[in-house]
Amino acid sequence: MKRLLGLAVSAIALAACDSSAPDNSAPDSDTAQIEQTAPVTGRTAGYSEDRNAYFGDLHIHTRSSFDAYIFNVRRTADDAYRFARGETITHPSGFDMTIAGGPLDFYTVTDHAEYLGILPVMDTPGTELSELPRAKDMFSTDPAKITAAFQGVGASVRSGEPIEEMYDTEIMGSVWQQNIDAADKYYVPGEFTTFAAYEFTSVTVNDEDGSFAGGNLHRNVFFKGDAPDRAFSTLDSPNPEDLWDWMDEQRAEGYEAIAIPHNSNVSDGQMFRLETYNGDPLDVAYADQRMRNEPLVEVTQVKGTSETHPALSPNDEWADFEIYDRLLASFQVSKTEGGYVREAYRNGLKLQEEQGFDPFHFGLVGASDSHVAGGAYAENDYWSKVGIVDGTPMARGSVPFLGTKSWDSQPDNPMVNNAREWFSRWAASGLTGVWAEENTRESIFDAFRRKETFATTGPRMKVRFFGGYGYTEDMLDDADLTRQAYEGGVSMGSDLVGTGEAPVFLAWAQRDPNMGALQRVQIVKVTSGGEAIYDVACYNGSPDPATHRCADNGAAVDMDTCTPTGEGASELKAVWQDPDFDVAQRATYYVRVLENPSCRWSTWEAMRGNVEPRPDVPQTIQERAYTSPIWYIPAE
Repeated sequence: MKRLLGLAVSAIALAACDSSAPDNSAPDSDTAQIEQTAPVTGRTAGYSEDRNAYFGDLHIHTRSSFDAYIFNVRRTADDAYRFARGETITHPSGFDMTIAGGPLDFYTVTDHAEYLGILPVMDTPGTELSELPRAKDMFSTDPAKITAAFQGVGASVRSGEPIEEMYDTEIMGSVWQQNIDAADKYYVPGEFTTFAAYEFTSVTVNDEDGSFAGGNLHRNVFFKGDAPDRAFSTLDSPNPEDLWDWMDEQRAEGYEAIAIPHNSNVSDGQMFRLETYNGDPLDVAYADQRMRNEPLVEVTQVKGTSETHPALSPNDEWADFEIYDRLLASFQVSKTEGGYVREAYRNGLKLQEEQGFDPFHFGLVGASDSHVAGGAYAENDYWSKVGIVDGTPMARGSVPFLGTKSWDSQPDNPMVNNAREWFSRWAASGLTGVWAEENTRESIFDAFRRKETFATTGPRMKVRFFGGYGYTEDMLDDADLTRQAYEGGVSMGSDLVGTGEAPVFLAWAQRDPNMGALQRVQIVKVTSGGEAIYDVACYNGSPDPATHRCADNGAAVDMDTCTPTGEGASELKAVWQDPDFDVAQRATYYVRVLENPSCRWSTWEAMRGNVEPRPDVPQTIQERAYTSPIWYIPAE
């Protein structure tokens, strides 16, 4: 199989090295000094015992990531935080990027720990690293040399074997400290929260055919407060279980941390496999350690959505949403089983029932995985994620190459193939929502720990989910609804212990006022034997009791202008009991909220380019949100 990442590098190498490419080595303006408040000793403004919804992105890369720098990204951690606060920064392709929807509440730079900051130093004349033959090849004007040099870095990351002449721990430690310092600099308790964090870049390697393809086992590692002076990377060990051991050791030293896996959809079925990394059987100790270190999973981002797959959920009409299934740097299709969270919930319940442990008892978050320091969350203002390689509509595959208007006359070359197989299938997603008392590291991290989190595909819709035994319809109109819900039950991310009767669930969604109206709220039920989807709140009336579906609300899109048509809700809420409840059966319940249809980013770009939308990707989508589950546990 061809080494396709190398082809992508070849396709943009000359442009990346061209002196006419934009010089993004300096910030747009002098970085303003962030006014710091005193350390948190009490409650900040906005504190609420009923908890507020805060939105952020937990997965951002800058020039310090080896795979960002090679694609001409020159933005720093400072630039990333300024972007999140609402400032405009420049894309590697030369256009301005400003965050859609206004400033975020929290944001985190998660550069790859492997060779952290090494490539910028290799590209700096006068440094020892710049004199390496590998550096001269990496930043030459010869695409073949660039390809070979960069593939060598990728092979090292995958194998866990360092390239000794590049493995400068002093530089990596210094850049890690710079990222910690940037997070501290921009942290303003009560206003804007940051965390010291990085990405652990483990990949399964397919050696059978010598391909570059691999299954994604990446994790982002976050520290609640202070962080250690080094980041554990795949150059220490590619085994995520060794990462957990290291995290346990750091926790014992006072560095509280969690890791969040991402892109299980392209893990080649490995992220939620039913054995350890080395092929041993799972056990209680494994489950305890995994949940202690990985209480959350990233369910949606640019490289697709990992909730479920049509092959796994054939009776779910909304399962075929932003499915991306190509292995990293490959056209090879990832294995489906073992790669999606809903199936993992089912397998976790089965393991709990049969063996007494559940290693997949995780909550949900969303992120962008942007490698250009700023996330593209809106369909009508999308810039993908990589850098110069996908920085134009043609490179993303939404507008035909060579100035033609026909999708049938595209040339057969690496850039067209990459656009067709990769970039056109990526998504404008996503964000994490948390319910926390205040916008501080302590409060938001505690929300991560208790899994009171939800993921959205970009809109900042607010979603709440509670389970208990005394909720009533009358509560929905009570001004004190939230307080009653907390006092009378548990919130998303919690276990609900049985009492011998059917629980009552409370689902509540509010639209993002800048985005689409709400169409329906659903509760997804998972058991060890299957799954079911129930509409529980509709814009137009109540769900049909026989089909558990809302009536069609008539919402659509004017495809000439991308203007939504039809009506929807600003708020939907309901109390609901499972009509198929079994008091003796464990079950996992989570909420999924659907907006009315809207144009996909590729359709917006085709319309602006005056061409027909790409025929092999959806022209419209339904933006959505997913809550962390509530796990029903039968009474003993």
